Amino acid sequence: MTILWINLAIVFIFSFFARYFSMPAMNGPLFIKPNRLMVFVVILSLVLVSGLRKNIGDTFFYMHSYVQDDFSWEGVKSRKDVGFGILQMFLKIFSNDPQILIFTTALITNTLIVVTLYKYARIFELSLYVYITSGQYLVSMNGIRQFLAAAIIFAATKYIFEGNWKRYFLVVLFAMTIHQSAFILIPIYFLIRSKAWSKTTFMLLSLAILIVIGFNQFTAALFTAIESTQYSNYQTFSEGGANVLRVGVDAVPLVLAYLGRERLRELFPKSDYVVNLSLLGVVFMLIATQNWIFARFSIYFGLYQLILISWVVKLFIKESQKLVYYAILVCYFIFCYYEQVITLNVIYKSNFWG
Repeated sequence: MTILWINLAIVFIFSFFARYFSMPAMNGPLFIKPNRLMVFVVILSLVLVSGLRKNIGDTFFYMHSYVQDDFSWEGVKSRKDVGFGILQMFLKIFSNDPQILIFTTALITNTLIVVTLYKYARIFELSLYVYITSGQYLVSMNGIRQFLAAAIIFAATKYIFEGNWKRYFLVVLFAMTIHQSAFILIPIYFLIRSKAWSKTTFMLLSLAILIVIGFNQFTAALFTAIESTQYSNYQTFSEGGANVLRVGVDAVPLVLAYLGRERLRELFPKSDYVVNLSLLGVVFMLIATQNWIFARFSIYFGLYQLILISWVVKLFIKESQKLVYYAILVCYFIFCYYEQVITLNVIYKSNFWG
């Protein structure tokens, strides 16, 4: 974990100075534009630590597959996620070392996430701090394909704000070539393009609660519907449910956003879409308390919580903002230590860091 703690310190310090040495924003929802040089150092640290690992989650299996599998055109076309196959076929031209795959996916994923936060996060360093301490950075090293697809769609946030569904759908269709579960973002687009905390919001929460109560009946219907797809093997998944504490951690920014909803709309007029997307992340995580596999869908929505939490601090009166800021730092650090050290006992390994 030493490398991961050092990475957290570097990312937080340089992202803090990125905001400290920021420039006034000429357009967009922010008042400031973080310093680009500092942002580059943040991206560099995230990419090097993630891209030069040799373990964590399914990293080993991706590396093994890269070495063993056939990446000819015929082999790629027979795969379920053609885009990811083409990426690997292209990388094979340069090297048979699987580290190039891990580094490239880390580079694309983290760059897209940081650049998007650069555009829309009000308190830049807070978003990146929560990205690491909430466990999302660690998940990006586990669900490599799905997190790559999520980062690509996250970079298309602009099209959600503009209501440009045609371009947004094109991005989603491209992300589906990386991981087919990205298709869920197409129908959801019309759901989130509405005012937050409306009847739709409470219907979603009620639906999630009903699913949790009648989970066995829900999963029976769901797995019948997907039994002929590549996700049919999910019905045999039995690793238990997500930690209820995770639901609470994801829900806190939403509770604060609800309490200051009118003020949030004044500060960030497009916040309703971010709130709706964050809410969907909590809904899927609530369902995932019954079966962890549903937490996979929350990957697509958790990134929007990083934007939201950077704005909720500004909902408080000026005298209280520092207290809320430090409370977030302390609470997420405790959660990070509990999850990654005590619960998961994460061990980071690399051939490059000694």
